[in-house]
Amino acid sequence: MKKAVVTGADGFIGSHLTEALLAEGYQVRALAQYNSFNNWGWLEGLTHPNLEIMTGDVRDPDFCRRLVQGADIVFHLAALIAIPYSYEAPDSYVDTNIKGTLNICQASRDAGVGRIVVTSTSEVYGTAKYVPIDECHPRQPQSPYSATKIGADAIAMSFHNAFGLPVSIARPFNTYGPRQSARAIIPTIITQIASGERKIKVGDLTPTRDFNFVTDTCRGFIAIAESHLTIGEEVNIATGTEVSMLETLDTIARVMGADVEWQKDPERIRPSKSEVFRLCGDNTKIKELTGWQPQVSLEEGLKITADWFAAGTNLSKYKPDIYNR
Repeated sequence: MKKAVVTGADGFIGSHLTEALLAEGYQVRALAQYNSFNNWGWLEGLTHPNLEIMTGDVRDPDFCRRLVQGADIVFHLAALIAIPYSYEAPDSYVDTNIKGTLNICQASRDAGVGRIVVTSTSEVYGTAKYVPIDECHPRQPQSPYSATKIGADAIAMSFHNAFGLPVSIARPFNTYGPRQSARAIIPTIITQIASGERKIKVGDLTPTRDFNFVTDTCRGFIAIAESHLTIGEEVNIATGTEVSMLETLDTIARVMGADVEWQKDPERIRPSKSEVFRLCGDNTKIKELTGWQPQVSLEEGLKITADWFAAGTNLSKYKPDIYNR
Protein backbone atom coordinates (compact mmCIF):
# COMPACT_ATOMS: atom_id res chain seq x y z
CA MET A 1 0.00 0.00 0.00
CA LYS A 2 1.51 3.33 -1.08
CA LYS A 3 1.71 6.05 1.55
CA ALA A 4 0.71 9.50 0.30
CA VAL A 5 0.95 12.85 2.06
CA VAL A 6 -1.47 15.58 0.98
CA THR A 7 -0.75 19.13 2.12
CA GLY A 8 -3.70 21.51 1.97
CA ALA A 9 -5.95 18.48 2.42
CA ASP A 10 -8.48 20.53 4.39
CA GLY A 11 -9.16 22.71 1.35
CA PHE A 12 -11.31 22.35 -1.74
CA ILE A 13 -9.12 20.33 -4.13
CA GLY A 14 -7.10 18.75 -1.34
CA SER A 15 -10.13 17.19 0.34
CA HIS A 16 -11.35 15.75 -2.97
CA LEU A 17 -7.86 14.44 -3.73
CA THR A 18 -7.70 12.82 -0.29
CA GLU A 19 -10.98 11.02 -0.97
CA ALA A 20 -9.79 9.96 -4.43
CA LEU A 21 -6.51 8.54 -3.08
CA LEU A 22 -8.33 6.58 -0.38
CA ALA A 23 -10.65 5.18 -3.04
CA GLU A 24 -7.58 4.12 -5.05
CA GLY A 25 -6.21 2.19 -2.07
CA TYR A 26 -3.59 4.65 -0.82
CA GLN A 27 -2.75 5.19 2.82
CA VAL A 28 -3.11 8.95 3.27
CA ARG A 29 -1.60 11.38 5.76
CA ALA A 30 -3.65 14.55 5.29
CA LEU A 31 -2.45 17.93 6.50
CA ALA A 32 -4.98 20.42 7.84
CA GLN A 33 -3.67 23.84 8.81
CA TYR A 34 -3.38 24.16 12.57
CA ASN A 35 -6.00 26.30 14.29
CA SER A 36 -7.10 26.64 17.89
CA PHE A 37 -10.57 25.29 17.09
CA ASN A 38 -9.07 21.95 15.99
CA ASN A 39 -11.12 22.30 12.83
CA TRP A 40 -10.11 20.11 9.88
CA GLY A 41 -11.91 22.12 7.20
CA TRP A 42 -13.47 19.92 4.52
CA LEU A 43 -11.94 16.84 6.14
CA GLU A 44 -14.43 17.15 9.02
CA GLY A 45 -16.56 14.02 9.11
CA LEU A 46 -14.26 12.05 6.77
CA THR A 47 -13.30 8.75 8.40
CA HIS A 48 -11.35 5.89 6.84
CA PRO A 49 -9.03 3.21 8.27
CA ASN A 50 -6.26 4.37 5.93
CA LEU A 51 -6.57 8.07 6.77
CA GLU A 52 -4.36 9.94 9.24
CA ILE A 53 -5.05 13.64 9.78
CA MET A 54 -2.28 15.89 11.05
CA THR A 55 -2.49 19.58 11.86
CA GLY A 56 0.40 21.95 11.30
CA ASP A 57 1.80 24.57 8.96
CA VAL A 58 4.02 24.23 5.89
CA ARG A 59 5.77 27.44 6.90
CA ASP A 60 7.51 25.45 9.66
CA PRO A 61 10.43 23.40 8.26
CA ASP A 62 10.73 21.12 11.29
CA PHE A 63 7.06 20.22 11.08
CA CYS A 64 7.43 19.47 7.35
CA ARG A 65 10.17 16.94 8.11
CA ARG A 66 7.84 15.08 10.47
CA LEU A 67 4.96 15.34 8.03
CA VAL A 68 6.66 13.61 5.07
CA GLN A 69 8.52 10.94 7.05
CA GLY A 70 7.84 7.51 5.56
CA ALA A 71 5.88 8.86 2.58
CA ASP A 72 6.14 7.35 -0.91
CA ILE A 73 4.41 10.29 -2.59
CA VAL A 74 3.83 13.88 -1.49
CA PHE A 75 1.07 15.94 -3.09
CA HIS A 76 1.80 19.55 -2.16
CA LEU A 77 -1.37 21.65 -2.45
CA ALA A 78 -1.10 23.92 0.60
CA ALA A 79 -1.14 27.55 -0.54
CA LEU A 80 -2.83 30.90 -0.23
CA ILE A 81 -4.91 31.14 -3.39
CA ALA A 82 -7.23 34.16 -3.31
CA ILE A 83 -6.02 36.65 -5.91
CA PRO A 84 -7.78 39.77 -4.52
CA TYR A 85 -6.37 39.19 -1.03
CA SER A 86 -2.88 38.85 -2.49
CA TYR A 87 -3.09 42.56 -3.38
CA GLU A 88 -3.59 43.33 0.31
CA ALA A 89 -1.28 40.82 2.00
CA PRO A 90 1.46 39.80 -0.45
CA ASP A 91 4.01 39.02 2.25
CA SER A 92 1.86 36.20 3.59
CA TYR A 93 1.73 34.70 0.09
CA VAL A 94 5.52 34.70 -0.15
CA ASP A 95 5.79 32.95 3.21
CA THR A 96 3.20 30.26 2.47
CA ASN A 97 3.54 29.68 -1.26
CA ILE A 98 7.28 30.06 -1.81
CA LYS A 99 8.78 29.28 1.60
CA GLY A 100 6.21 26.54 2.19
CA THR A 101 7.16 24.85 -1.08
CA LEU A 102 10.85 25.16 -0.20
CA ASN A 103 10.19 23.49 3.16
CA ILE A 104 8.25 20.61 1.59
CA CYS A 105 10.92 20.06 -1.07
CA GLN A 106 13.75 20.10 1.45
CA ALA A 107 11.89 17.78 3.80
CA SER A 108 11.05 15.40 0.94
CA ARG A 109 14.68 15.35 -0.15
CA ASP A 110 15.90 14.62 3.37
CA ALA A 111 13.30 11.85 3.81
CA GLY A 112 14.02 10.20 0.45
CA VAL A 113 10.45 10.57 -0.79
CA GLY A 114 9.94 8.68 -4.04
CA ARG A 115 7.69 11.21 -5.79
CA ILE A 116 6.53 14.77 -5.13
CA VAL A 117 3.79 16.54 -7.06
CA VAL A 118 3.79 20.31 -6.57
CA THR A 119 0.61 22.20 -7.41
CA SER A 120 0.92 25.13 -9.78
CA THR A 121 -1.83 27.18 -11.42
CA SER A 122 -2.76 28.41 -14.88
CA GLU A 123 -2.48 31.94 -13.44
CA VAL A 124 1.31 31.69 -13.91
CA TYR A 125 0.73 32.11 -17.66
CA GLY A 126 -1.23 35.35 -17.33
CA THR A 127 -3.33 36.48 -20.28
CA ALA A 128 -2.69 34.12 -23.17
CA LYS A 129 -0.20 35.24 -25.80
CA TYR A 130 -1.36 32.26 -27.85
CA VAL A 131 -3.89 29.47 -27.42
CA PRO A 132 -4.06 26.74 -26.51
CA ILE A 133 -1.50 27.52 -23.81
CA ASP A 134 1.17 24.85 -23.61
CA GLU A 135 3.78 24.40 -20.91
CA CYS A 136 6.31 26.53 -22.84
CA HIS A 137 4.11 29.62 -22.70
CA PRO A 138 5.85 32.63 -21.05
CA ARG A 139 5.19 33.18 -17.36
CA GLN A 140 3.55 36.53 -16.56
CA PRO A 141 3.22 37.59 -12.91
CA GLN A 142 0.02 39.62 -13.15
CA SER A 143 -0.80 39.39 -9.43
CA PRO A 144 1.23 38.82 -6.26
CA TYR A 145 -0.47 35.43 -6.07
CA SER A 146 0.71 34.34 -9.51
CA ALA A 147 4.19 35.70 -8.81
CA THR A 148 4.51 33.52 -5.73
CA LYS A 149 3.30 30.46 -7.63
CA ILE A 150 5.88 31.12 -10.35
CA GLY A 151 8.47 31.31 -7.58
CA ALA A 152 7.22 28.09 -5.97
CA ASP A 153 7.39 26.24 -9.29
CA ALA A 154 10.95 27.46 -9.79
CA ILE A 155 11.99 26.33 -6.30
CA ALA A 156 10.53 22.88 -6.91
CA MET A 157 12.20 22.46 -10.30
CA SER A 158 15.52 23.66 -8.88
CA PHE A 159 15.40 20.76 -6.42
CA HIS A 160 14.91 18.37 -9.32
CA ASN A 161 17.74 19.86 -11.34
CA ALA A 162 20.19 20.37 -8.49
CA PHE A 163 19.46 17.38 -6.26
CA GLY A 164 17.56 14.89 -8.40
CA LEU A 165 14.36 15.24 -6.36
CA PRO A 166 11.65 13.39 -8.35
CA VAL A 167 9.40 16.42 -8.78
CA SER A 168 6.46 16.91 -11.12
CA ILE A 169 4.62 20.23 -11.46
CA ALA A 170 0.87 19.74 -11.85
CA ARG A 171 -0.69 22.83 -13.38
CA PRO A 172 -4.49 22.67 -13.21
CA PHE A 173 -6.52 25.23 -15.04
CA ASN A 174 -9.68 26.57 -13.39
CA THR A 175 -10.97 23.87 -11.06
CA TYR A 176 -14.55 24.07 -9.75
CA GLY A 177 -17.00 21.83 -7.95
CA PRO A 178 -18.58 21.09 -4.57
CA ARG A 179 -16.80 22.66 -1.56
CA GLN A 180 -15.03 25.36 -3.59
CA SER A 181 -14.23 28.47 -1.57
CA ALA A 182 -16.27 31.63 -1.97
CA ARG A 183 -13.28 33.52 -3.38
CA ALA A 184 -14.02 31.97 -6.82
CA ILE A 185 -16.65 33.15 -9.28
CA ILE A 186 -18.71 29.96 -9.65
CA PRO A 187 -19.57 29.53 -5.95
CA THR A 188 -20.21 33.27 -5.55
CA ILE A 189 -22.84 33.08 -8.30
CA ILE A 190 -24.39 29.80 -7.19
CA THR A 191 -24.66 30.90 -3.55
CA GLN A 192 -26.29 34.22 -4.47
CA ILE A 193 -28.87 32.46 -6.63
CA ALA A 194 -29.44 29.67 -4.09
CA SER A 195 -30.04 32.22 -1.32
CA GLY A 196 -32.83 33.83 -3.34
CA GLU A 197 -31.06 36.78 -4.93
CA ARG A 198 -32.14 37.73 -8.43
CA LYS A 199 -29.85 40.72 -8.98
CA ILE A 200 -26.50 38.96 -8.97
CA LYS A 201 -23.29 40.88 -8.29
CA VAL A 202 -20.50 40.07 -10.73
CA GLY A 203 -17.13 41.32 -11.93
CA ASP A 204 -15.86 41.47 -15.50
CA LEU A 205 -17.75 38.95 -17.63
CA THR A 206 -15.51 39.11 -20.72
CA PRO A 207 -12.50 36.96 -19.62
CA THR A 208 -12.43 33.32 -20.69
CA ARG A 209 -11.44 30.31 -18.61
CA ASP A 210 -10.71 26.61 -19.10
CA PHE A 211 -12.81 24.91 -16.41
CA ASN A 212 -11.91 21.51 -14.90
CA PHE A 213 -14.42 19.70 -12.72
CA VAL A 214 -12.69 18.79 -9.47
CA THR A 215 -12.82 15.02 -9.99
CA ASP A 216 -11.04 15.44 -13.32
CA THR A 217 -8.38 17.58 -11.65
CA CYS A 218 -7.82 14.93 -8.97
CA ARG A 219 -7.54 12.18 -11.56
CA GLY A 220 -4.94 14.36 -13.26
CA PHE A 221 -2.91 14.65 -10.04
CA ILE A 222 -2.92 10.90 -9.51
CA ALA A 223 -2.09 10.18 -13.16
CA ILE A 224 0.90 12.55 -12.98
CA ALA A 225 2.11 10.95 -9.73
CA GLU A 226 1.85 7.43 -11.12
CA SER A 227 3.75 8.10 -14.37
CA HIS A 228 7.55 8.10 -14.29
CA LEU A 229 7.46 10.05 -17.57
CA THR A 230 6.28 13.17 -15.71
CA ILE A 231 9.32 13.41 -13.41
CA GLY A 232 11.03 16.75 -14.00
CA GLU A 233 8.10 17.95 -16.10
CA GLU A 234 5.52 20.72 -15.82
CA VAL A 235 2.15 19.34 -16.88
CA ASN A 236 -1.10 21.16 -17.62
CA ILE A 237 -4.39 19.70 -16.43
CA ALA A 238 -6.83 21.31 -18.85
CA THR A 239 -9.82 20.55 -21.04
CA GLY A 240 -8.50 22.45 -24.06
CA THR A 241 -11.67 24.52 -24.30
CA GLU A 242 -12.46 28.06 -23.17
CA VAL A 243 -15.70 29.69 -22.10
CA SER A 244 -16.41 33.29 -21.16
CA MET A 245 -17.55 34.33 -17.73
CA LEU A 246 -20.86 35.46 -19.21
CA GLU A 247 -21.45 32.08 -20.86
CA THR A 248 -20.54 30.33 -17.62
CA LEU A 249 -22.94 32.42 -15.58
CA ASP A 250 -25.74 31.94 -18.10
CA THR A 251 -25.19 28.17 -17.86
CA ILE A 252 -25.38 28.34 -14.05
CA ALA A 253 -28.65 30.24 -14.23
CA ARG A 254 -30.04 27.71 -16.70
CA VAL A 255 -29.13 24.59 -14.68
CA MET A 256 -30.54 26.25 -11.55
CA GLY A 257 -33.73 27.32 -13.34
CA ALA A 258 -33.21 30.93 -12.24
CA ASP A 259 -34.30 34.14 -13.97
CA VAL A 260 -31.57 36.55 -12.86
CA GLU A 261 -29.99 39.87 -13.76
CA TRP A 262 -26.22 40.42 -13.72
CA GLN A 263 -25.08 43.57 -11.93
CA LYS A 264 -21.46 44.67 -12.22
CA ASP A 265 -19.83 45.29 -8.85
CA PRO A 266 -16.68 47.49 -9.04
CA GLU A 267 -15.25 45.76 -5.95
CA ARG A 268 -15.11 42.49 -7.90
CA ILE A 269 -13.08 43.87 -10.82
CA ARG A 270 -9.33 43.32 -10.83
CA PRO A 271 -6.86 46.06 -11.75
CA SER A 272 -6.70 46.14 -15.56
CA LYS A 273 -3.09 44.99 -15.82
CA SER A 274 -3.70 42.22 -13.29
CA GLU A 275 -6.76 40.64 -14.91
CA VAL A 276 -6.10 37.49 -16.92
CA PHE A 277 -8.37 37.92 -19.93
CA ARG A 278 -7.91 34.62 -21.70
CA LEU A 279 -7.06 31.09 -20.56
CA CYS A 280 -7.30 27.95 -22.67
CA GLY A 281 -4.95 25.10 -21.87
CA ASP A 282 -3.16 22.66 -24.14
CA ASN A 283 -3.57 19.17 -22.65
CA THR A 284 -1.46 17.32 -25.23
CA LYS A 285 1.33 16.63 -22.76
CA ILE A 286 -0.76 15.06 -20.00
CA LYS A 287 -2.58 12.91 -22.56
CA GLU A 288 0.70 11.67 -24.06
CA LEU A 289 2.48 11.06 -20.73
CA THR A 290 -0.39 9.62 -18.69
CA GLY A 291 -3.41 8.90 -20.89
CA TRP A 292 -5.55 11.30 -18.84
CA GLN A 293 -8.70 12.71 -20.43
CA PRO A 294 -11.34 15.06 -19.01
CA GLN A 295 -14.60 13.25 -18.33
CA VAL A 296 -17.10 15.77 -16.91
CA SER A 297 -18.67 18.41 -19.18
CA LEU A 298 -19.07 21.97 -17.91
CA GLU A 299 -22.87 21.79 -17.83
CA GLU A 300 -22.82 18.45 -16.01
CA GLY A 301 -20.24 19.71 -13.52
CA LEU A 302 -22.14 22.93 -12.85
CA LYS A 303 -25.33 20.96 -12.20
CA ILE A 304 -23.53 18.70 -9.70
CA THR A 305 -22.00 21.76 -8.04
CA ALA A 306 -25.26 23.69 -7.83
CA ASP A 307 -27.07 20.65 -6.39
CA TRP A 308 -24.38 20.28 -3.72
CA PHE A 309 -24.69 23.91 -2.62
CA ALA A 310 -28.47 23.55 -2.40
CA ALA A 311 -28.33 20.32 -0.38
CA GLY A 312 -28.69 20.16 3.40
CA THR A 313 -26.70 22.72 5.33
CA ASN A 314 -24.05 23.33 2.69
CA LEU A 315 -25.30 26.80 1.76
CA SER A 316 -25.21 27.88 5.40
CA LYS A 317 -21.43 27.48 5.38
CA TYR A 318 -21.17 30.43 2.96
CA LYS A 319 -21.95 34.16 3.19
CA PRO A 320 -23.43 35.05 -0.21
CA ASP A 321 -23.98 38.71 0.70
CA ILE A 322 -20.29 39.31 1.53
CA TYR A 323 -17.63 39.48 -1.16
CA ASN A 324 -14.77 37.22 -0.07
CA ARG A 325 -11.55 38.91 -1.07
